[in-house]
Amino acid sequence: MFRSTDYRYDSEILILAATIVLVFIVIAVSAAVTACLSAAFFIVMLLVAVYANRSHHQSLMQKAYQVRPDNAPQLASISAACQKRLQPGPVQLYLVKSNILNAYTFGLGDPKVIVLYEPMLKVMSADELAFVIGHEMGHVALGHTWLNTILGGMAGIPAPFGAAVIMYAAFNWWNRACEFSADRAGMLACGSLNKAVSALVRLAAPNIRTETEFQQALTMIDAQDDTFVNQVAEMFQSHPMIIRRINQLKEYAKTPEYQRLQAGMNRNLSV
Repeated sequence: MFRSTDYRYDSEILILAATIVLVFIVIAVSAAVTACLSAAFFIVMLLVAVYANRSHHQSLMQKAYQVRPDNAPQLASISAACQKRLQPGPVQLYLVKSNILNAYTFGLGDPKVIVLYEPMLKVMSADELAFVIGHEMGHVALGHTWLNTILGGMAGIPAPFGAAVIMYAAFNWWNRACEFSADRAGMLACGSLNKAVSALVRLAAPNIRTETEFQQALTMIDAQDDTFVNQVAEMFQSHPMIIRRINQLKEYAKTPEYQRLQAGMNRNLSV
């Protein structure tokens, strides 16, 4: 069975290392927080994260249902194909009845949980759903789910305002790199650059009905990075602008690495 995480965004590990170094530097030089207090706070944050994960899973069971071949055959088939391609490890897919257009993953232990909101089924095709599910499986395969909890706890350590801003920005810098990596996984899962792009466009403009409306939405998205204000605001956001994500996928799709990984993961479907 072919398995690879070589689709990780080129700079993700470097950004992760820089983020950790920045956080520890800020903690070390911050006179407002002693080493003991920082360590205690970090441990408390981890315990809170473990408890929150368990509580969230229990709450999810009350308002969602696990996707299986007997209750959602098409979605279960899409998820199974993504899992065969990407080999992310144990995961469970849950569907939530809500008006929110979103998907996310969480979990410290196995299996990790992927949560998909029902409106996604109404606005996306099967291949677009494969991109979204593959994106979340990419987070699982690359360890983002548990790393996010640990780094989030570190970034939340009490510090003076200036230091807190630095840690917050560094944490989101790494998060944005993770999104680029997960987008690559999503494209490998759906097997199409065009479907990956259309899925991202529909996340930003879910009411698209015609090709003309799609092109209009794409034009608006293309202008996102034209303003200095948007570029500065992005520094404090966990997700890159949609246009940056689209452009990153277009560049990655041209690489020999993408072709190699796509071929290998496609072969997994026949195993």
